[in-house]
Amino acid sequence: MKKEQSITILQRQRAAITDLQRVSASSADFTKWKRDTEIAIERIFGAQSRNLDDFKSVRYSLTMFMSDTPDWEFAKAYRSGLEHVAAVLDSMICEIEEYSLDEDAAESASDQLNLIEKLCLRFHAAARQMQNRHGDRDTLTINDEYDVQDLLHAILRLHFDDVRAEEYSPSHAGGASRVDFLLKDEQIVIEVKKTRASMKAKDLGEEPIIDRARYERHPDCKTLVCFVYDPEGRIGNPAGIERDLESQGGNLKMRVIIAPKN
Repeated sequence: MKKEQSITILQRQRAAITDLQRVSASSADFTKWKRDTEIAIERIFGAQSRNLDDFKSVRYSLTMFMSDTPDWEFAKAYRSGLEHVAAVLDSMICEIEEYSLDEDAAESASDQLNLIEKLCLRFHAAARQMQNRHGDRDTLTINDEYDVQDLLHAILRLHFDDVRAEEYSPSHAGGASRVDFLLKDEQIVIEVKKTRASMKAKDLGEEPIIDRARYERHPDCKTLVCFVYDPEGRIGNPAGIERDLESQGGNLKMRVIIAPKN
């Protein structure tokens, strides 16, 4: 993204803070602004940048409160967060004006994540094509998560040189576990899930949150991609669930991809 365009976008998001002071942290306007700004910073500076970490670290609510905490305390914390994030955006604008941008690095990180998302969104088409082999030869049938992993592994190897399958992650809550895929050079971990009849909405919501907490300690993970393969369409509102899970707190960047969506 070019210097002038980047400054214009950040200035627009900075100017919107004035109107946000008239609404609450639970409003739809604030939710949209926060997500739009996060995406803008990621596209401008990169998914692994300090700038994105600084923006995500801003808090707009009280970290500790009681049942009788007055509403004005929450409003004060919200306004304080807006003031803080305004200063952060001002600093980013000054950074671009004074030091320009490492455009190649930022675009490369964003492009890598966009490529993985595109591969996941097209995974179902590849799985269906595998069923139509010449002369009815044996093929891979997607029955469980291991089958999804096998096919996705082959697809990833077409685009990435170093794809490490089932790497061990640091211990979390008393035990170590395996990573489905680690793209070491890109510092991206990909976790694969497949919906099933026994999977509840609660399970789908809890598992990525647990994954995020585990991978925050992984030395080679700056971005966690959670790919949920849903060939039977068991998930009723995939776009909404993606947004909800990605907006959960935490320092690790997380991308949730549910496919196919219809």
